[in-house]
Amino acid sequence: MEHMTNHAGHGSAARDTDETAPPEIEARRTDGDGVARPKYHRFSRTSPTVGRAPRVSVVIPTMNEAANLPHVLSQVSEDYEVIIVDGGSTDGTMEVARRLRPSAVVMRQPGRGKGDALFAGFAASRGDMIVTLDADGSQRASEIESFVDALDAGADFVKGSRSLKGGGSADFTLLRGAGNRALGMAANLMHGTAVTDITYGFNAFWRHCLPYVVNDASGFEGETIMYIRAARAGLKISEVACYEDRRIHGESNLRTFRDGWRILALLYNERRSEKVSTASPVALAPEAVPVAGEVAA
Repeated sequence: MEHMTNHAGHGSAARDTDETAPPEIEARRTDGDGVARPKYHRFSRTSPTVGRAPRVSVVIPTMNEAANLPHVLSQVSEDYEVIIVDGGSTDGTMEVARRLRPSAVVMRQPGRGKGDALFAGFAASRGDMIVTLDADGSQRASEIESFVDALDAGADFVKGSRSLKGGGSADFTLLRGAGNRALGMAANLMHGTAVTDITYGFNAFWRHCLPYVVNDASGFEGETIMYIRAARAGLKISEVACYEDRRIHGESNLRTFRDGWRILALLYNERRSEKVSTASPVALAPEAVPVAGEVAA
């Protein structure tokens, strides 16, 4: 199940997703609501102007997830490009990733934190659509198809929601559930959005959205700011129902109070700032250069 929301905001020149197409966008468009948005070449699975299906890149940040990768990678379609960005694992995560998925790009992240890892993976990816996926087994790779379908149907940015009908969580404590609802209310009040699950980090977007979603939050909160930036840029946002399973092995790096306060602070700072504007779009993350020998062709 999915629903589409439009949010007013600012836009700027967007990146085209096809190497052979014009490199930048030459005009602006509106969708009948008076909101100016970037005009871009949208891919479609049946687009006669492209002649191919959109390429999908799945970016997976890891930190000591060797025991979980056999399950996670077995669920990801072989048709998708996989980018694994490791934060300094000591359990052989990178070696396991190379063995299980020889075609994957396996790299060390340049900095620290989940947000930093994601943005490095985005820079290294080559897909027309980019999907984020956790490596602990809590997010179902089988649901990626729902995100792809929503993008194909017209969304610019798709956010997974455990709160929609058909979604849910096996891992929500009362405290986490209450905190998620409170942060969602804060986000909607501060930014005029309609998000139903602000903290869930299962997202997908077209490549042209990169200048809007990449931000300088290096931790978990970077995922939340991706959504806020997309909404403020006036991109079309859709939510799809997702079910969150429990982590298979190991312990989460998420800290409820610490990360909750960080998200709230950033929501407030985003409200005060004008980081997304027609004159100064969010810059792309610098291209991550994998360490020699860490890209398996």
